[in-house]
Amino acid sequence: MKLKSLMLGAAASFALAPAAFAERGGDGEVKIIYWQAPSILNPFLSGGTKDVESASMIIEPLARYNEKGELVPWLVNEVPTVANGGVSEDLTSITWKLTPGITWSDGSAFTSADVAFTYEYCSHPEGGCAQLTKFEGVKSVETPDDTTVVITFESPTPNPYGPFVGGESPILQKAQFASCLGAASSTCTEQNFNPIGTGPFVVDEFKPNDVIVMSANQNYRVADKPAFAKVTFKGGGSAAASGTAVMETGEFDYAWNLQLAPDVIAKMQEGGKGTPVAGFGPLLERIMLNNTNPSPDLGPDERSVIRPHPFLSDPAVYKAMSMAIDRPLLVEVGYGQAGRVSCSWVPAPEAFAIDVEGCDVQDIAGANKMLDDAGIVDTDGDGIREKDGVPLSILYQTSTNAVRQDFQALIKEWWGEIGMEVELRNIDGSVFFGGDAGSPDTFQKFYADVEMYANTFNGTDPQAYLGNGLCDKAPRPDSQWQGENISRFCSEEFDALHAKLSATADMAERSRIGKELGTIAFEQGMMIPLVHRGRLSAHSNSLGGVVLNVWDSELWNVADWHRIK
Repeated sequence: MKLKSLMLGAAASFALAPAAFAERGGDGEVKIIYWQAPSILNPFLSGGTKDVESASMIIEPLARYNEKGELVPWLVNEVPTVANGGVSEDLTSITWKLTPGITWSDGSAFTSADVAFTYEYCSHPEGGCAQLTKFEGVKSVETPDDTTVVITFESPTPNPYGPFVGGESPILQKAQFASCLGAASSTCTEQNFNPIGTGPFVVDEFKPNDVIVMSANQNYRVADKPAFAKVTFKGGGSAAASGTAVMETGEFDYAWNLQLAPDVIAKMQEGGKGTPVAGFGPLLERIMLNNTNPSPDLGPDERSVIRPHPFLSDPAVYKAMSMAIDRPLLVEVGYGQAGRVSCSWVPAPEAFAIDVEGCDVQDIAGANKMLDDAGIVDTDGDGIREKDGVPLSILYQTSTNAVRQDFQALIKEWWGEIGMEVELRNIDGSVFFGGDAGSPDTFQKFYADVEMYANTFNGTDPQAYLGNGLCDKAPRPDSQWQGENISRFCSEEFDALHAKLSATADMAERSRIGKELGTIAFEQGMMIPLVHRGRLSAHSNSLGGVVLNVWDSELWNVADWHRIK
């Protein structure tokens, strides 16, 4: 199977035989490898995909998205809508009815109190929650009885499916996390490393940035699932080593995020042990621009907090930086058929994607002219332009990955051609995306001028994701450096438009507003978009039930995985 054919559909799946579950745990062990190692199993304290997805095997939301992007019930029997009476006619409330009889893995009852507590946990004013935008506009979460959850919004909310929906917004057990509210959240090591869940697996051992050992949840709600008795979830290494371990040596059963050149993937597939699966969702590789000052001369409570950035706040600078980039070459070098040129923060669904003229054209001469016209010139002959006496000297950081280091090298060269001095830095992905408030190297702290990464969102409506540009969502010391507005972008116009989106029901108008928000992010210096990336992973030929999902956690249906006999 060629990589090109894999990318033609929205998602590809692989199954040689129908599931045949004889008994829970009857298929022994499954081995999963994520080359970015999980560092925590609480998604509310990390924005890292590897943390969200590993946790999704253990803790679950009320509803999630399937491989088609459709919202499906998970811990409920029905997704509430206006038509079935679950969403109020005035769109100010949504009522979820929990499926009776679900228990936590410790055997205790899963109730509405756990759902209400999760809201209290994430919204606590003294805490830091990485998923706070999921609860934007929520006025209250009430529990009339043990199986009923009523979420009331401050105003009509046409898209009420932010809270408790998707892998990024699961339910925490109140009994386990009751002492972890507010500032105490990050100190609850036992809870954050070993959450009690309703999912198909339970944690036996968690070694941060290394390995998770799990076993089948004996109290899982489906009697004959999961098929696997044990999971070894290995983290670390490289994308290349992960792909080799599945497709060539057969040492592992599933490898995530094979961010590798197309010819490398094709060579691995020749090993005959595994199959790549791929699909395009909203995943965008981008360069985030620090809107604050990351100078090491500032104190820890000021660095990446004080505004503005000495020169990245100037449109001439960040627009010239964007113009200097050859995006088609980046796609060719890094992703081939698994990448597309894009300057849209939300590249999919198509209804929310913007089309930027000139995005696919590199213009070094135009970039130099733009800087010249703005008076940002080299005054001392050292080859580096200055703005108001400050050299255009930047620290450009990203996670350690062969493709990203190739991108860094190329972009450094192009930015050098427009008079910028660039220092490159790469950080182990487990640390970079880890969310440790004590580490200076996380992407949330952003102790650099620009940083490159990709992320995505659950579902097909980007309202909560676009909320990552809201002024009050910037990571700060008093939020324990949690927050989704990584670039510290702040625009009253953006905030007002997002509030309008939150109150708009008409899909055509939601599309228009969403595109306008994406345009502001690009035009006003939140980010420099690079590549619309397809998700590309691989599984062993003996692993059945895998259905790649680009709209939720890749491990969304791990309870259905089984060994093909």
